[in-house]
Amino acid sequence: MATVKGVSTFSAEQEAQALRKAMKGFGTDEDAIIETLTKLNVSQRQQVLITYKSTIGRDLIDDLKSELSGNFERVIIALMTPTTMYDVHELRRALKGAGTDEGCLIEILASRTNMEIRHINENYKLQYGSTLEDDIVSDTSSMFRRVLVSLATGNRDEGTFVDEALAQQDAQCLYEAGEKKWGTDEVQFMSILCTRNRCHLLRVFDVYRVIANKDITESIKSEMSGDLEDALLAVVKCMRNKPAYFAERLYKSMKGLGTDDSTLIRVMVSRSEIDMLYIRREFLATYGKSLHSFIKGDCSGDYRKVLLRLCGGED
Repeated sequence: MATVKGVSTFSAEQEAQALRKAMKGFGTDEDAIIETLTKLNVSQRQQVLITYKSTIGRDLIDDLKSELSGNFERVIIALMTPTTMYDVHELRRALKGAGTDEGCLIEILASRTNMEIRHINENYKLQYGSTLEDDIVSDTSSMFRRVLVSLATGNRDEGTFVDEALAQQDAQCLYEAGEKKWGTDEVQFMSILCTRNRCHLLRVFDVYRVIANKDITESIKSEMSGDLEDALLAVVKCMRNKPAYFAERLYKSMKGLGTDDSTLIRVMVSRSEIDMLYIRREFLATYGKSLHSFIKGDCSGDYRKVLLRLCGGED
């Protein structure tokens, strides 16, 4: 359920002119920019981008970048980026920026559908000349690398069939690969968690709880550590309840001192047309405060304004 739906009747030319007017002359009308870009959906924004250039003869992204700054600029440029390309840019930043942003790699690769992953792979190669897999391999290591490579194939079974005998066997396998032995057979965890379909895995988790007498997430936490633990937990959480996973990402990006702006911006922008209403509901249910109130307390100025528009209402 989206908070940004786009408008049913719209003139790309009118919106382009409104944006030009907001940036022309002395000072910038940030409110007008927020208003225009948050009422349109991503494909409508792309039409405005093209129309801006054909009717005004200037590049909208360049104009926005020269007028805006900081986190507000980051949100606006993200909104102006086609969905797949935004993921591509974020993955590239996570791999090739200053230090590796493992959280970003995990979040995108664990939560996107096969089709989305395939589009990401195609566009990544076109944009950067190297494959996403090559860059993952050169920038990460050991079992964590293998999990990311597996997720980046976009090859998970997306059916709904639950093979009861296989579910029992998978649960037993996971138990024997972790809780039951000294040391952990991480490959077993990876191959089951990264390839089986969602309905099947939910059944596996139920069976696992009976066999191991604890939740699969508890076992992952006690058996693994670091990035590998984070990656496998993200896979389990996305299988169980994707909006709840994103609610947790948002909560962690804002709680405590300082804000993880990269995560906050990415989740707010990338989920605003997909499941933001569900994320808001999970946020409120889990943390007892609305996402709206969290953003309000954590951000300021135009940055806060645009994020609140992406959030939609107060719960």
